[in-house]
Amino acid sequence: VRIEIQDERGHPLPGFTLDDFRVRFGDRIDERMSWAGGPDVSAFAGRPTRLRFVLKDADLYAFKFR
Repeated sequence: VRIEIQDERGHPLPGFTLDDFRVRFGDRIDERMSWAGGPDVSAFAGRPTRLRFVLKDADLYAFKFR
């Protein structure tokens, strides 16, 4: 699983691109995601953003922000 954070036009945000994401493997339901820009995404609160999920042999059931 890889995740990218994008602006409202679909452009990747620096430090939060697919290449910056720390790839996850395995079957987990409670794991913190992180990028080279760090795990803190609070700077994007209140701003329109998009999430791009790239899955290989995986299923996405849910996600949330804390």
